[in-house]
Amino acid sequence: MPSTGIASFERRRQRLLSRRRFAGRMLKAVGLWCMLAVVGLAIGMAGYAGFEGMSLTDSYVNAAMILSGMGPMGELKTAAGKIFAGSYAIFSGLLLIIATGFVLAPIFHRVLHHFHVERQEQD
Repeated sequence: MPSTGIASFERRRQRLLSRRRFAGRMLKAVGLWCMLAVVGLAIGMAGYAGFEGMSLTDSYVNAAMILSGMGPMGELKTAAGKIFAGSYAIFSGLLLIIATGFVLAPIFHRVLHHFHVERQEQD
């Protein structure tokens, strides 16, 4: 019986996962994506509040804008804040790529596994 975890997919000779189990797998992947986004947002808010002395609202909007790839809203005044903002932007870009990979991997695997199962049945 195939496992429905994020990192475990059906093996070569196993049948395609049911739609219901696949939906569960996708829910887990999207949940992981959301958790990574919240952690990334919290890191950004803490950094902006600590290095730039921003309020929680300003820290949130700046962290959210960088995390989404839009760029900072407010002017950065300290050297430490500027270094943090640059490092956080790099971190956010990598986080976005990794989190998106978690969501796309089950989709790509299902499509490729579907073609492989069809090919085996024809042989």
